[in-house]
Amino acid sequence: MNQEISEGVATRALLLAALLNLVGQAYAQDSNTPYPRMAPPAEYLMTDQNAEIALARSAAPAAISRDASVLVLKRHGYEMAVKGSNNFVCVVERSWMSPFDAPGFWNPKMRGPICFNPPAVRSILPFTTKRTEMALAGLSKPQMIARLKEAIEHKETPALEPGAMTYMMSKEGYLNDEVGHWHPHLMFYGPRSDGADWGADLPGSPVLLNPQFQTSPEALTSVMVLVLKWSDGTPAGVQAQ
Repeated sequence: MNQEISEGVATRALLLAALLNLVGQAYAQDSNTPYPRMAPPAEYLMTDQNAEIALARSAAPAAISRDASVLVLKRHGYEMAVKGSNNFVCVVERSWMSPFDAPGFWNPKMRGPICFNPPAVRSILPFTTKRTEMALAGLSKPQMIARLKEAIEHKETPALEPGAMTYMMSKEGYLNDEVGHWHPHLMFYGPRSDGADWGADLPGSPVLLNPQFQTSPEALTSVMVLVLKWSDGTPAGVQAQ
């Protein structure tokens, strides 16, 4: 049984690595993006706060997310909707958390449920809130990049903490037009690297290098580890869109 599970994970890793490579190629075709500029801010908001809270919580198993704090997106940034007790924070990220050269950087349909563990709350979540505030303030991508570089240079952003990781196990999310819901996974964060020290993208490895921060001012690398079930416990198959 363990061998079957291992082989299943390896097969998914290879298929998803190929899919991720196709997405990476799409990122390079920025001139063909269907989202050349930010949509009206209202298109990024969810009108039902309870639905946004539920979507955010769906990022992680209930044993974690039911006691987590939850942030919801308002006109000028994220606001606390639920104060939790376990020091985890769940949010629904929007498209400006993509790589800056991604065609879907301004895609108003993107909804990325994610739960941050305590080290990630302190050292990764601040980048989410900062990017979000800049986007909703109407800054362009070059302006956002410049502001991020300035904030990092002046040490206005926190240092990466060991053990920072996040859950992205929601079957309800929509990550981009290429992969849709994609696959449940965990993300682990480290200093900028090519992923070799994680064994990322090697044949049979369930670890994939995430392009999210690889060319961004945030000097981070995140790797994704695939898991076999969605946060509600149901089996996960390859999500081909």
